[in-house]
Amino acid sequence: MLRPKAEKLALDGRPDLKDPDLYLRGDHHEIFRTLRVREPVYWNPEADSTGFWAITRYEDIEAISKSPKLFSSAKQMGGHRIFNENEIEENQTDATMISMDPPEHASYRRMITPGFVPKRISNMEERIRARVTRLLDNLPKTGEAEFVSAVAAALPIEVLAELFGVPESDGPKLFEWSNATVGEDDPELRVSDEYMRKCVGEMAGYAAGLWQKRLENPGEDLISMLVHSKIDGEPLTFPAYIGTFILLVVAGNETTRNSISGGLLALSEHPEERRKLLDDPSLIPSAVQEIVRWVSPVLHMRRTATEDTEIRGQKIARGDKVVMWYASANRDEAQWEDPYRFDVTRFRSAAAPTQLGFGAGQHFCLGSRLAELQLTVLFEELLKRFPDIHVSGSVRRLRSNFISGIKEMPVRYSV
Repeated sequence: MLRPKAEKLALDGRPDLKDPDLYLRGDHHEIFRTLRVREPVYWNPEADSTGFWAITRYEDIEAISKSPKLFSSAKQMGGHRIFNENEIEENQTDATMISMDPPEHASYRRMITPGFVPKRISNMEERIRARVTRLLDNLPKTGEAEFVSAVAAALPIEVLAELFGVPESDGPKLFEWSNATVGEDDPELRVSDEYMRKCVGEMAGYAAGLWQKRLENPGEDLISMLVHSKIDGEPLTFPAYIGTFILLVVAGNETTRNSISGGLLALSEHPEERRKLLDDPSLIPSAVQEIVRWVSPVLHMRRTATEDTEIRGQKIARGDKVVMWYASANRDEAQWEDPYRFDVTRFRSAAAPTQLGFGAGQHFCLGSRLAELQLTVLFEELLKRFPDIHVSGSVRRLRSNFISGIKEMPVRYSV
């Protein structure tokens, strides 16, 4: 499942939102602010493709997300990323639910929905808290640590292993494969095309082994749900299973991991907000929503227009790529009061808008409640144990136009 690397493109002084260096440098928020005012429906040429419409306003992104007949996610239309999934020869898996439209999308989503019902998620809280406690117990007694590897990446991978019904010792492999899958523009994670092929081959082989085990001995894990599901009365095909497995590996940890890291960074940069949580831990669920809004761990999703239409008076032709920038919507001045202020009390009221960090419409993140639970428990225990924990050095970010990720983040705390 190799993906074309993004190429820098001279746009006569106009921003190229496809350039992953924008997000590495942190330039994107100011660019999005300008576009929301001047060109909320912005044409972005591409050096290696046809170009795309960049959608930067909350209202438009929400409307597009809820109009799958007009704005398609389907792989045969190009899929959910800026590049065209249907033009990648090495992609031998079937479309996953993230690259499907109704009614097919709903059929696939139903396969694993039982794994994310509220009661099942609530029943995981005690085990998640035990994992968090152990991870914090294992932090170095020197008072210094690299937070991503020690905590932020470790927790969601361990939870993913539980969902899959596999040993936690398999976590490092899942983590490596996930990084390789989303890291197409980061030379440290996507070392070479050969390395990516190796990762895909290993992941497919691992998934195949689980397929056979769950055929013979089904359980209540997500893999068993997939293996024993039927779509329109027919068993799930093996290529569709492999594609869904890869999707779950990525979706099961990327959003949560980067929200944890980005959340601690935000609290370090806004100590007055951290103090509010220390004084009143009941604000942590509100803070979790603010963290996801602030971080916007998934920067964009793409749709394709199925017929000629208009957005804000701008004509959109059938077949045009339409890219929704969640990172922009989550700071849209028309939607949020003082959107560039990190405010852990913002979501105390039920009347607060919904942050779009988990998407909207039919593709709203199925695992959002599980992600929220992990974030809530993590920050409850972290701030109780290490109230002064803070980022203590340079943060190394993922080079990507898709994931707002942190690769390394040193922290300091009193012991």
